Amino acid sequence: MLNLLQQAASSSPWVLSMQWWHWLVIGLFLCLSELVVPAFVLVWLGLAALLLGLLLLLVPLSLTAQLLVWIVLSTALVFLWLRIFRDKDQSMRIGISDAAIGEVGLLVRDVMPFAPGEILFQRPLMGSDRWMCIADAKLNAGSRARVVRVEGNALKVESEFKPFREPDSASAVVRTES
Repeated sequence: MLNLLQQAASSSPWVLSMQWWHWLVIGLFLCLSELVVPAFVLVWLGLAALLLGLLLLLVPLSLTAQLLVWIVLSTALVFLWLRIFRDKDQSMRIGISDAAIGEVGLLVRDVMPFAPGEILFQRPLMGSDRWMCIADAKLNAGSRARVVRVEGNALKVESEFKPFREPDSASAVVRTES
């Protein structure tokens, strides 16, 4: 195998060397690939290739040095993205049940006191946007409900709009004017 590479290198010197424009093409390809595979990683690999292409305009490097510089730049850019620039509020907080308490969602199935329903949230809570829910009172599908507690793999909900209750006579405060 090594002999085959050496023969190819001796007959065609460009086989084992890359020019600055090769890196620019690779960089553009990787950046455009991000549109197809939206993981927001390929763009950093592409940006590293573009930077390496510009560096090769100024300083000639061997293929080994080019690959090493590309790996270091790619790693540094991905690290910077993950640790410094990425917005921390965009995480879904998977597995943290406190994140669900107080959230309001739309009931997609009726909830009865002994029959669970289903609630849909605008953004995922604890890794999912749909959850099985339970309630102490009947809640109709299409109404909005607020999460009050997490019980196992179900969310305990109550109506977002609490009906007005008359105060009981025991808790009513009677004001007398003096």
